[in-house]
Amino acid sequence: MKILIKGGRIVDPANGRDFQGDLLVSNTKVEKIGKSLRVKADRVIDATGLVVAPGFIDMHVHLREPGHEEKETIRTGSMSGAKGGFTSLVPMANTNPPIDNAGMVDFVLKRAEHTAVTRVFPVAAVTKGIEGKQLTEAGELKEVGAVALSDDGCPIVDSELMRRALEYAGMFGLPIIVHEEDPELAGDGCMNEGYNSTVLGLSAIPKAAEEVMVSRDLSIAELTGGRVHFAHVTTARSVELIRDAKKRGLAVTAETAPHHFSLTDDALKTYNTNAKMKPPLRDKEDVAAIKEGLKDGTLDAIATDHASHTVAEKEVEFDVAPFGIVGLETALPLMLTELVEPGVLPLPEAIAKVTVNPAHILGLPLGELREGGPADITIFDPDEQVVVDSSSFASLGRNTPFDGFKLKGRVLYTIVDGIIALDQGELTVS
Repeated sequence: MKILIKGGRIVDPANGRDFQGDLLVSNTKVEKIGKSLRVKADRVIDATGLVVAPGFIDMHVHLREPGHEEKETIRTGSMSGAKGGFTSLVPMANTNPPIDNAGMVDFVLKRAEHTAVTRVFPVAAVTKGIEGKQLTEAGELKEVGAVALSDDGCPIVDSELMRRALEYAGMFGLPIIVHEEDPELAGDGCMNEGYNSTVLGLSAIPKAAEEVMVSRDLSIAELTGGRVHFAHVTTARSVELIRDAKKRGLAVTAETAPHHFSLTDDALKTYNTNAKMKPPLRDKEDVAAIKEGLKDGTLDAIATDHASHTVAEKEVEFDVAPFGIVGLETALPLMLTELVEPGVLPLPEAIAKVTVNPAHILGLPLGELREGGPADITIFDPDEQVVVDSSSFASLGRNTPFDGFKLKGRVLYTIVDGIIALDQGELTVS
């Protein structure tokens, strides 16, 4: 099938493109990019006033399958991704059972092949059972399709084990994605430690719980030369530490999530469990530092940490509610509203955070628009006003603190490997 996308603003940070033009898709490839293309096509998409970008890549999601299909499945998570403009999802390994062996990686890939509407690139666990005791077989996991290793959801507390993990993973070119939290400092905390936690009377997690682990793993990365990727960075001090490490030439990268540059712990004043996540929402100084880290390149990527829960799980007392929110369908509007419109990032740099940058971190041959390259394309209206309605999500989860928010930006088309998965804002599958 040939698809001609006409008259859109083509923004391709990987190749320095930002111009008004046309793009021709032929089957699974981008055939031609230029101005005023005169070609025959089976489908013509009028992209006047729209942005045509490489397909978005979310390098940090929780698809829950296997083990918690009542929360999300690979299919429903991928449908949610397609609605949000994501053509590739990278699910973490903390399923039940965890993705800690070749058979489990193969299971995820086969399920994705048969049920997903996006590409799926699984992350495998660093340690067996995500117990932080015994390393998994990194080489075998890469061979069957794992793109990174992570015990996300659990910090790797043993420093010697972390050293060996970085050395071992480094032999196969795999990054280790770290969840930075000192469990002793975090304790049973359920929100950021500060004024609001005191007023609300809730047990709290100090910023130092994240920062001491960031500092430790930077030291171990320097010792080993290993590739560390810091997941969901939230504090000003963490940004400062990573910025300094990059200046010293360490092979580290980092991400933050849309909720961490959009909200503070003020969102918890009504005991809204949909604003309960780990790491927790911080304060306004941290939000400002996160935005500065995105601006100066300290934070390479934006990833949603999409983590679906059932309504029943969240409709309980705050301190016993599970951590996590859904984010795939609100990511683009939050990026445009909180980063692009206020001038924190120009649009091409914001798009780079969800395309070429995560592709480079994970070694994926995606994240760009080039002739002969994969036809993974996201087309969105950067100006359309939207009101977040969680009841319309394709995800099984409704746990978002942004329900009812008025934001800017709507994804209209998501093309995955040449197939239109989202057409004029509507999924082509059910």
